[in-house]
Amino acid sequence: MSHDHTHDHDHDHDDAHPYQPDIEDFPFSERMVMTQAVAELIIEKGICSADELRAQIELMDSREPGLGAKLVAKTWVDPDYKARVLEDVAAAAAEIGIDIGEIPIKAIENTDDVHNVVVCTLCSCYPRMLIGLPPDWYKSRAYRSRTVKEPRKVLEEFGTHIADDVEVRVHDSTADLRYIVLPARPKGTEGWDEAKLAELITRDSMVGVTPAKSPEDI
Repeated sequence: MSHDHTHDHDHDHDDAHPYQPDIEDFPFSERMVMTQAVAELIIEKGICSADELRAQIELMDSREPGLGAKLVAKTWVDPDYKARVLEDVAAAAAEIGIDIGEIPIKAIENTDDVHNVVVCTLCSCYPRMLIGLPPDWYKSRAYRSRTVKEPRKVLEEFGTHIADDVEVRVHDSTADLRYIVLPARPKGTEGWDEAKLAELITRDSMVGVTPAKSPEDI
């Protein structure tokens, strides 16, 4: 396993998943208070207005995994486009009408020899502008701490079994760099168009905790 930060499974019911949020139903944490204070300071200093800040939050909240699925599906059918995604996600996403914002996102490709999985060990850094809000399990302390230490075991708990001869690489998201996994294209999808392929690509497969769906799953 490689951990490339030096020092952010699509369940129908997340309440059935072992990684539960550990911040819900509690008083504001120190970070929440700091976030609110920074937002108030930004408005007070005239960096942006309350309406502009609210609009940006609403934009992020409106994003959903289908945007990332659209991008991944195109990489499956267009090798040249995949090369551009691996080189520069922002520019490649813009080609298909997706604005990922200012925070860089790096694409990492799953292959026969390497399986990638993403975590944010410090908080919940996540490519929201490309795949929407992070699930509760991604923010949980258990996922954040265990994925770095025992990634294969964590993946098995998502039902993802990685062969011993496949390397597992853990990528730690930060405030300055986020990741999206390009899952391997499932067998039996030859001749499928991009829209149909996108149905196989889940939020969890773009985090790396599961593979893409198989054709039999849709």
